[in-house]
Amino acid sequence: MLINFSLENWASFRDCMTFSMIASRERQHRERVPLAAKYQTRILPIAAIYGGNASGKTNLFKALSFAKNLVVKGTQPESMIAVEAFRLDGNSAAKASSFSFELLIDETIYEYRFSVTRKAVLEERLVKITSTSEKVLYDRRDGKPNFGAGLDDVQFLLFAFKGTRDNQLFLTNSVSQKVETFRPIYDWFKNCLELVAPDSRFEPFEQFLDEEHPLYSTMNEMLPKLDTGIAHLGGEEIPFDNLPLPDALKTMLKEDVQEGMSVRVVSDPSVDRYIVTRKKGELIAKKLVTYHPKSDGTETKFELQQESDGSQRVIDLLPAFLDISARESKKVFVIDEVDRSLHSLLTRRLLEGYLESCTPESRSQLLFTTHDVLLMDQHLLRRDEMWVAERDASGASQLRSFSEYKDVRFDKDIRKSYLQGRLGGIPRMPVTGKFIAATGELSNGAQQ
Repeated sequence: MLINFSLENWASFRDCMTFSMIASRERQHRERVPLAAKYQTRILPIAAIYGGNASGKTNLFKALSFAKNLVVKGTQPESMIAVEAFRLDGNSAAKASSFSFELLIDETIYEYRFSVTRKAVLEERLVKITSTSEKVLYDRRDGKPNFGAGLDDVQFLLFAFKGTRDNQLFLTNSVSQKVETFRPIYDWFKNCLELVAPDSRFEPFEQFLDEEHPLYSTMNEMLPKLDTGIAHLGGEEIPFDNLPLPDALKTMLKEDVQEGMSVRVVSDPSVDRYIVTRKKGELIAKKLVTYHPKSDGTETKFELQQESDGSQRVIDLLPAFLDISARESKKVFVIDEVDRSLHSLLTRRLLEGYLESCTPESRSQLLFTTHDVLLMDQHLLRRDEMWVAERDASGASQLRSFSEYKDVRFDKDIRKSYLQGRLGGIPRMPVTGKFIAATGELSNGAQQ
């Protein structure tokens, strides 16, 4: 689970910004807030981030995406680090961008932080936090490591560090060098942190095609209840050679897909999704399609591109919501513009379904950005689960939780206060009246 995340000098965030998932003392919806018993700390299962356009919401999403890619994929030799410093201050370009995470992994809290420029990793630090103390596992500064006392095989760790390039995180290189000590932190970024952009598709859709998948029946039961008009989804087998994919990709699939292996393929620029499997030496392809009921009781098949944008968005997001709602899930989903192409009531139902699954034992989380003020409801979310992003006069973004406002009571209609501008995070639009064209004429074309 993500406990705290902070960054400095990144995109629209110039000054240090801290985003906390630690629950405040308020008692609203307390029954669904996870408890880390060893630390006597409650960690929020959800966070909604509101704000006007260009307020910094997406930059927070991009910061998390950058950190994940830097940890998991790393960098190429001699390549620049794709860091995006604050650009509206001439002094910021030369400064390092800093990222800090506090994570709950297998009931243990770790703090992982690093500072980077486009050329190099300047600092990197990993700390294990117990209920009574903090233990530094390693501290990288000025190109040198300082390993904590009590670590096994420090000589091998020093050897692994020697192979760490200036533009590379030691965490990343240590895993590639088969160092298991720090793997849980790496695995959290790789396997637990999932980021879904507004125009991207959440990839794990194969459960719609595999009748033996544990979520197959659940997903197809949910779709009709979400008023998509879809009875269920299924797979249509097509010859592998007929797949509308580049020849280079087909060749790679022929070489890489082994017996019994399944690979997801999403065609671009269309919305078609395929599963390619090798069985008895032959490649078999299935395409995801939808089925709609007809008035005579039969069904007709639809291609995905024939579905509305909203239905396609539901197909993309439903696997994510079912994933984090599973009892043993440890996933942290970050969804930018969760309400894109969705009706407010549909988005709310997805959120309610997830929150109904949350208990003090839950270890999954959902963070999302949204413009949908109908979700700004204390019957749905706690005050400390709602955040607002706002850009100041210098162009720098700030984040603030609604729980920080003293006049936001638990029984208050905060939607009204937000739209009136009392809580910040709304567009500042001084122009009133009719729009005026560049020629000075009224934009409706009326001329005297």
